[in-house]
Amino acid sequence: MGVVVIDGSTVRDFVSDEGQFKKSVDESFASLDLNNDGVLSRTELRKAFESMRLLETHFGIDVVTPPEQLSQLYDSIFEKFDGDHSGTIDLEEFRAEMKKIMLAIADGLGSCPIQMLLEDDDHSLLKKAADLEASKSKPSS
Repeated sequence: MGVVVIDGSTVRDFVSDEGQFKKSVDESFASLDLNNDGVLSRTELRKAFESMRLLETHFGIDVVTPPEQLSQLYDSIFEKFDGDHSGTIDLEEFRAEMKKIMLAIADGLGSCPIQMLLEDDDHSLLKKAADLEASKSKPSS
């Protein structure tokens, strides 16, 4: 784990760097595509969200959410990602939704820097945003 200082411009700059953002999102997609068929199923996306425990905790504290409510939430998320309603999420759909999510995070962060504790996860887009900003501020040798 590491502590980073991040604000909305850090995240926006990361999303604006199309090459870096696309590479990072594509890597995340590949790690979620468990059967390597080039699309994400409802089950694969749900497993990803379950592993992140985003819906089962509130500020790091476990909360009890009825299973049927969790299923509805996961289904709602899947429907949002599945823009063409094909029953699977392709890479373009995933990229588009992740861009919206990251820009929403940027808007939420605003211009006031905050400290965040981020796990050393190679697929964390926030960590990659912070790393990209840090690499820009390093003096070149």
